[in-house]
Amino acid sequence: MDSASEIVGAMQLAIQRAGLPERSPSQLRSLIGLGIRDVLMRLFPDRDPDRVHAQIASQRADRDDAAAHAALFPGVRDTLEQLRASGYELAVATGKSRRGLDQVLALTGTRDYFSHTRCADESAAKPAPDMIEDLLLRNATECEDALVIGDTEYDMRMAGAAGVKALGVTCGVHDAEHLRAAGAHDLIANVAALPNWLVKTQRVTAAN
Repeated sequence: MDSASEIVGAMQLAIQRAGLPERSPSQLRSLIGLGIRDVLMRLFPDRDPDRVHAQIASQRADRDDAAAHAALFPGVRDTLEQLRASGYELAVATGKSRRGLDQVLALTGTRDYFSHTRCADESAAKPAPDMIEDLLLRNATECEDALVIGDTEYDMRMAGAAGVKALGVTCGVHDAEHLRAAGAHDLIANVAALPNWLVKTQRVTAAN
């Protein structure tokens, strides 16, 4: 989802309504991908985390609604179709709440592409490995047969913590430098490049 701008705007509004000190768009954007409690702890380290969470919890619905109404990146639907046709099993590990993810899947009509999904309010949030480990178990998949694809450094660190390779997508939240530093094994410019990257990688593996 191309939702960074919507998430930043919704978070700014939630912070304002809660009477908390303002934070810049760049500060908020850099934390996209983390669970809400981790975000708030990083934004307001000098405040009681439980109190801050309670202050802003009532505004979480606005954040989820904003993300849900964002558009898919170009080529995403066609890519999902190609991957499903090629026999790949797809899953989601997200910093969104269950409510927010269900909205996104329903509004974009993409629910049926994914065998399982895990959200930050159901498990330890990124970059902890818990969501990936749970998905591997549910899909009966070994670490070496899995790949995490994401656009934030927290996706890359989550993958590394779970012992899974990570592929960074540079058209999203964090740039190539951040993704590499966080452990990305390779980078692609956009999601539409994924099928060709997989074919190329399989050829290299077979040649070796």
